[in-house]
Amino acid sequence: MMASSKEILALGLCPLATLANHLTAPWQRLWAFARLKACLPDVSHSVVVMGLPELHGSRAIALGRNLYLYRDLYLETQAKGFIQIGDDVVLSRGVHLVAFAGITIGAGSMIGEYASIRDANHCFGDGLAIRDSGHAAAPVKIGRNVWIGRGACILSGVEIGDGAVVGANAVVTHHVPANAVVAGVPARMLGQAVAA
Repeated sequence: MMASSKEILALGLCPLATLANHLTAPWQRLWAFARLKACLPDVSHSVVVMGLPELHGSRAIALGRNLYLYRDLYLETQAKGFIQIGDDVVLSRGVHLVAFAGITIGAGSMIGEYASIRDANHCFGDGLAIRDSGHAAAPVKIGRNVWIGRGACILSGVEIGDGAVVGANAVVTHHVPANAVVAGVPARMLGQAVAA
């Protein structure tokens, strides 16, 4: 069986493409870090930035040291809202943080892909369109060494205790005790996290 010209060309270019990726990836991370530092001057040199987060609002954002920030993050602060992220936190691809009051994430926590943490809900029922009716906000506090699974949604006013685990796609509407394991819609207690 003869190889097509496309297959032969791909075989020849594959090593070149691999080399180009190895050479450009560090420069892409450096460029993303430099762009983030231009927006948030207090960012530590220890933060790894895989792609510039999408920043909206007042940019009242404080980032800890040794963070790992994946691509496609969305960080928004409005009104008096702020986002404070502790040391050694991982924000996976597509995480959304929206703060009208405040979001605090403790050191060592890991937030899975496409998780959403929002401290405000739209007001409605006053005769105005939902878009024009404002927000009701309450701070969200996530403790230290918390693991939030892929696609989870943490809502207004929730506190998650140190060492807790939130299952993938859970919707957290109430406080979660330290070391608890919760999952489901709405999230319910499944047990206790086991220390490794």
